[in-house]
Amino acid sequence: MTDFEFPPSFIFGVATAAYQIEGAVGEDGRTPSHWDTFSHQRGNTYQGDTGDVACDHYHRYASDVGLMADLGVDAYRFSISWPRIIPEANGQINQRGLDFYRRLLDELEQHHIQPAVTLYHWDLPQWLADRGGWINRDVAKYFTDYAVAVFRALGDRVPTWITHNEPWCSAFLGYGEGEHAPGHRDWREAIIASHHLLLSHGWAVEAFRALAQSGQIGITLNLTVVDAATDVEEDAQAARRSDGYSNRWFLDPIFRAHYPQDMVDLFSRYVSWEELVQPPDLTTIAVPIDFLGVNYYTRSVVYDDPDDSWLRVGHRRAPSGQMTEMGWEVHPDSLYRLLRRLQQDYTTLPLYITENGAAFADELTDDDQVHDGQRVEFLERHFEAAHRFVAEGGNLKGYYVWSLMDNFEWAFGYSKRFGLIYVDFATQRRIWKESARWYQNFIKKRRNTSSSN
Repeated sequence: MTDFEFPPSFIFGVATAAYQIEGAVGEDGRTPSHWDTFSHQRGNTYQGDTGDVACDHYHRYASDVGLMADLGVDAYRFSISWPRIIPEANGQINQRGLDFYRRLLDELEQHHIQPAVTLYHWDLPQWLADRGGWINRDVAKYFTDYAVAVFRALGDRVPTWITHNEPWCSAFLGYGEGEHAPGHRDWREAIIASHHLLLSHGWAVEAFRALAQSGQIGITLNLTVVDAATDVEEDAQAARRSDGYSNRWFLDPIFRAHYPQDMVDLFSRYVSWEELVQPPDLTTIAVPIDFLGVNYYTRSVVYDDPDDSWLRVGHRRAPSGQMTEMGWEVHPDSLYRLLRRLQQDYTTLPLYITENGAAFADELTDDDQVHDGQRVEFLERHFEAAHRFVAEGGNLKGYYVWSLMDNFEWAFGYSKRFGLIYVDFATQRRIWKESARWYQNFIKKRRNTSSSN
């Protein structure tokens, strides 16, 4: 058990996303998202897995909130399903969809768990995908309409709002690499989508301010540390390009009101900036926010690769040897390095780790136990890295473990388990892993320490 202390006001929570856990994809007025469509197309997900049922959270939300209460978490980060709220092109609000989230908020309030709500965690309504998805600038306006509808309906219940989760994934994995919905492989589309996602973020924040909402609003980016594989200049330049692609492409417009020039030069072979970026866009994207959400999982070690036609970047297997089931290096020091960089180079705003966790080969024993000591070690080491940043005066205010429970892990289907709680998907039984008990004890010890001071 760790013996370091976080400030009493520091938030420890868990996180999920709508399509990964809710199921009930055709109930109470919900229509398909592009992830429903994508996952039902052969070859897009592991063994053809879909989110049709997932963790059946739509029907089991009360008992799932009970799990959070037993864990003792301060907060729960979840996302709202856009196609539950505005299921048709006529733009009418589906009250049954809103009512589900009202019931969820009621349950959280009863257990004194603070909600943090993400408006978009990748589930674009299919009716908007049919209109071009995020390569259509109008979709950013539709997103703002959706955001306003949710702000008005739930704004008095939610203290923390996140506009987008990981726009890098939405744009580059969805429209460039084809690994996520809608499954396109067109880098021109990917760059256009990234701009429209950021623009929709800015418009939503402006709408939030105009409604005089009482809570705070920000965005969550998936960020990493990029290290060059060697000391040679070519690898250093590859690391610079990779950093521009992974980090600066989103950080710079949000905090500096411009895209990084080296990446603009590189991406100009795909898009015309005069046509894509209208004069007010960058000011809109850089509208002040209240915090930055940071999703961190691993670092990148890269080298100059002339055979890569996109960025001329190759990825080298990490030297540490400690890997998760996703093939990601376990490197907690890079979490500390990332937080330091953000505070030194970009913002003094409050930071929240909105996702951090790991997939391991969890197995259920005959006596209903899951001994995931690797995950316990992973979390403890990353908590230590976060604490180091806080102890040095870093403005980190909270930490959400990904994930509350095993779920539909996008293209990996149900083959990768990130949860603190094991889910038997055949029966929907929830089973506490060793890591869940560890987290429960960590929070309990922390509270006991705080109350005695």
